[in-house]
Amino acid sequence: MTPVVLTFYLFAIACIAGGLFTVISRNPVHSVLWLILAFLSAAGLFVLLGAEFVAMLLVIVYVGAVAVLFLFVVMMLDVDFAELKGELARYMPLALLIGVVILMQLAMAFGVWQTADGIEMAAVPDAVAGGGDHNTDALGRILYDDYFLLFQLSGLILLVAMVGAIVLTLRHRTYVKRQDVLAQMYRDPAKAMELKDVKPGQGL
Repeated sequence: MTPVVLTFYLFAIACIAGGLFTVISRNPVHSVLWLILAFLSAAGLFVLLGAEFVAMLLVIVYVGAVAVLFLFVVMMLDVDFAELKGELARYMPLALLIGVVILMQLAMAFGVWQTADGIEMAAVPDAVAGGGDHNTDALGRILYDDYFLLFQLSGLILLVAMVGAIVLTLRHRTYVKRQDVLAQMYRDPAKAMELKDVKPGQGL
């Protein structure tokens, strides 16, 4: 067994184990840590495929942002896990039914699996049809040349979703004091201060 094959099996087993323990772990903090292991293992598999750019995106975006965000949210929120487990047992039959349907769809998809043309060249790292350039260069040309409009539209959709989430969750609370910069700048010093003649032995 070559070192590459051994590394592939190690990453594959770690990825499957991380995904499994993410689901069955009782502690949500442990689930997030197992999820991080699954992401790192998947990034290692991408490196073995020669897709270093996608692997770094997986580490930076998912491990560095999403998983850490989940970890901090789970650790800071006071979640009643007993109630969550009760709800989980309530919807377990529906979840099992959905899982069976997904497994049947995967079996149907792999049953008609066919190898695409040019797979021998694609199996070689950094080999891209049309010149053998680096995969990062090819990805950039595809995104910003062939699918530039769709790429910009997807960014616009994400922007609209972000603005919509902010608008839907924004609540004006009257009991919270907020700074009014214009009121501070245009205030009248004669009205802002008031002198009190306090006599000796008398409090305010």
